[in-house]
Amino acid sequence: MIAPAVRHMVFEHADGEAFAFIPGQFIQIHFSYGDGQATKRSYSVATLGAGDATPVGQIEIAVSYVDGGAATELLGGLALGAVVDASGPYGRFCLLNADTNARYLLVGTGTGITPYRAMLPLITKLIQTRGCTFELIQGARNEADLLYGDEFAAFAEATPGFGFHACFSREPRAVPRAGDYTGRVQVAIEALKPDPASDVFYLCGNPDMVDQSFALLKDAGFAVSQLRREKYISAR
Repeated sequence: MIAPAVRHMVFEHADGEAFAFIPGQFIQIHFSYGDGQATKRSYSVATLGAGDATPVGQIEIAVSYVDGGAATELLGGLALGAVVDASGPYGRFCLLNADTNARYLLVGTGTGITPYRAMLPLITKLIQTRGCTFELIQGARNEADLLYGDEFAAFAEATPGFGFHACFSREPRAVPRAGDYTGRVQVAIEALKPDPASDVFYLCGNPDMVDQSFALLKDAGFAVSQLRREKYISAR
């Protein structure tokens, strides 16, 4: 458990094959529930890979607890060594080789922060090769819900050109840190002075956050091509 209601899970291919994905992509886990009805749930890959499509040995995901949820019932009680059916990777919520912008602002809430964890090795490469910079804005209710927060903070400390900002909507840290904000992620977005001439935004997580941030940035003069979105909806 990496938060009171979030579990970090690690999988390997049952046949021992490696798994190739581009940071930002997701997998789908397939299962049956109730009267045998087939369903599936999507989870962004959180694995720290090589920064590109180089195959990795493990598939890491973060799974939120949903009261009465079918996926929670399956994954919450999964024993070590148990097998699930999955497919993927899918998705285009990825950093693009064709980009020429000077700065990226990556915004995430809840488990919507997981694709950015997978991007960290690629972010290092882009800072070194393109000279662009990154600001990661993570929204959480309190410090206990700040998924991978210590990892992001350590990465920021070790990586010039990468900033980390935690936004606490309900309760700030007992000991505040540099880069912290009180309020929703939009507080940090405005404080970092978004500039349509130089910035590209990634928005991932709660649909309300994504929609509100998108509208805020559109009003600030950003083109749709500069605003890349992925909404996380907790389904039963």
